[in-house]
Amino acid sequence: MSETPQLTLAELKALTDRGEIDTIIVAACDMQGRLQGKRVMPKFFFESVTSEAAEGCSYLLATDIECGTVPGYELTSWDKGYGDFVFAPDLATLRLAPWQDKTAIILCDIELHGHKPADVSPRTMLKKQLDRLKSHGLTAWAATELEFILFRNTYEDAWNKAYRGLTPANQYNNDYSILGTARVEPIIRRIRNAMEAAGIQVENSKGECNLGQHEINFRYGPAVSTCDKHVIYKEAAKEIAAQENVALTFMAKFNEREGNSCHTHLSLRNEAGDAVFLDADGHSPSKLFKQFMAGLLHRAPEIALFFAPNINSYKRFALGSFAPTALAWGMDNRTCAFRVLGHGKSIRVENRLPGGDVNPYLVLAAMIAAGLDGIESDLAPVPLFTGNAYTANLPRVPSTMAEAAKLFSESEFTHTVFGADVVKHYTNMAKVEMDAFNATVTDWERFRSFERM
Repeated sequence: MSETPQLTLAELKALTDRGEIDTIIVAACDMQGRLQGKRVMPKFFFESVTSEAAEGCSYLLATDIECGTVPGYELTSWDKGYGDFVFAPDLATLRLAPWQDKTAIILCDIELHGHKPADVSPRTMLKKQLDRLKSHGLTAWAATELEFILFRNTYEDAWNKAYRGLTPANQYNNDYSILGTARVEPIIRRIRNAMEAAGIQVENSKGECNLGQHEINFRYGPAVSTCDKHVIYKEAAKEIAAQENVALTFMAKFNEREGNSCHTHLSLRNEAGDAVFLDADGHSPSKLFKQFMAGLLHRAPEIALFFAPNINSYKRFALGSFAPTALAWGMDNRTCAFRVLGHGKSIRVENRLPGGDVNPYLVLAAMIAAGLDGIESDLAPVPLFTGNAYTANLPRVPSTMAEAAKLFSESEFTHTVFGADVVKHYTNMAKVEMDAFNATVTDWERFRSFERM
């Protein structure tokens, strides 16, 4: 089941003919969850992009966060000439981009020449797991909850200050505070309304625990559509912040206080659209739910790299931080890695492992793959946990990127469900990140060592 596109090609053509749209963003999601692409003119879009697709350098799926050309990728390299791949537009994603003047946006799948899907593309990886799910007569519905920290500095000022001494938009904990969030309502309201105008339904916004921390939540929907909206929202929020001469960050752990999470909600439905996580009695967890949850818990260490994709990600996992440290599931229990909530048709799994830095396509691809492993292997149910998971004797979340990357790269499961090429590709991504960090001299080292060692 898919959603109705906000904008059809015919409607876009009419808008461009009237001069109401003069720019179309053609973009695809990279490994880091960022939108990369081009701004094209309407005439070129209708004459070429819609019929022949667009092209972009293949290094976009083989770079580090700095967009540097790094070794170790088989997809592309200097030896292979860094040729182009295809940006194949998905017309279902066409929508207005109202945070920019007279602009529309369309997302693309990344294909190799001959229109072969690029296996390492995050959007393709999610689609493949959804195809596996479909073979069981099931579909996935999802929602993501992104937190960010808002500062009264511009991005340029923050850069020039080396991200030190920034002024958070709120000076104290504003979790659920109406008074505190009123201080920043003009910009939060602008983001909410821009998303609504882009056909991305907002449910609410609220304050969070860290200074200047906020969250905007969106309506759940089909898994790919949810991820598409996630990456568009993340891009738009940053662009709007820049336009308002402020800055916001989605990084997983900006300081020693609470980190930015991206709690990811997932539920399954059958072909009739009925929830399958509930038993026939309408309130007990079904056998399929128990198998799915067992798969999630069993495979979580091996797929943690997709839930925590950066060095910084692992600093969220701290005792009493509302970020999980133990692999357990509980009913409405925020100390567990997997919190089950909702009633009736809305019953769902909330994955509390991902931070604000995640790639949503990879998170959901990994969750579906792990859950399907539980179903297909008929794994025994894992007992419901009650109490404080932080202090319980439970399996633990990987504590470093090195640990997660090793589990991912050596896992027979990840090789089976994603393929050896994908595992090698994302293992190399982790290696590149770790090598860069290990070669860097940090402020922490200078403060500890400059005078006293």
